[in-house]
Amino acid sequence: MAKTVEDVKIARVIKHSRLKKHFRYNWKSGYGMLIPSFILLILFMYYPAMIAIGFSFTNWDGFNQPQFTGLTNYSALFHDKIFWLSLKNVGIWAVIKVVIELLVPLIVAVVIYHLNSKRMQYIYRVLFVIPVVVPGIVMFMIWSFIYDPNVGVLNALLHAVGMDGFIKNWLGDPKLALYALMFVGFPFVIPFNLLIFFAGLQNISESIYESAKLDGITRIKRFLHIEMPLVMGQVKLILILTVIQLLQNVTLPLVMTNGGPGYSTYVPGLYMYFLAFQNGQFGLGMAVSMIIFVIVLILTWIQMKYINPSTEYEA
Repeated sequence: MAKTVEDVKIARVIKHSRLKKHFRYNWKSGYGMLIPSFILLILFMYYPAMIAIGFSFTNWDGFNQPQFTGLTNYSALFHDKIFWLSLKNVGIWAVIKVVIELLVPLIVAVVIYHLNSKRMQYIYRVLFVIPVVVPGIVMFMIWSFIYDPNVGVLNALLHAVGMDGFIKNWLGDPKLALYALMFVGFPFVIPFNLLIFFAGLQNISESIYESAKLDGITRIKRFLHIEMPLVMGQVKLILILTVIQLLQNVTLPLVMTNGGPGYSTYVPGLYMYFLAFQNGQFGLGMAVSMIIFVIVLILTWIQMKYINPSTEYEA
């Protein structure tokens, strides 16, 4: 019987050795499986981007032969008041949205993390993530109804509580439209941000919390002096990603205001869309896209070079 067991062990070792050798000599098959993905990536991502760079130096209406104009498109944008207004709008949008979409998910993540029941932590995380399955266009249409000046829920609620003086045409007033768009998504518990912060909180050592408890530190001081500093890596990461997303934002202002009233809700991405697909100025539109691309590239480089959430806690 001992001999039989020994034979079985030897057979397993030989089989394992053969499998290991098989995978060692077939590592190329893994790269072969990646080739289709690389081909699609080149065809549908890199190639259009390279084409856009070239066309940004031309005058092209999308149909006729493009005419090379050098830096004319970029010079025109430099003197274009609408383009600068769109940059101003996205700047205001970024400052307000970044603060809200960082602070609110962080507070909610802290509250969930300190629930005594692990089951309740899981349930609340699931509940906050469920809205991700709702298409963005559906949410924008719902908010358009909420803001409707005649039958909208917001004005009806203000009327019901006797605050008729605050009833406004939220999307029709140039002074309010941009801020109304910023309010879309209330209460601003962004699922992605929430999960990132929750993961960061889980990396904090329990010994730190135990020391804080022994020192009698309050919850507010614990949040300000322990949790916020130790998730600063996640804060920086979400900051960059949020700004990049806002620079590429087109759907929200297009669906809800179409850039209006006037140019009050124009952002660079929406201006690029109008130039190319409504005015037929594809060269100028691609010049806008190149400026957005450069800004996003710089922010991405900053994120990859200087922001590493995994090292923030160790520091």
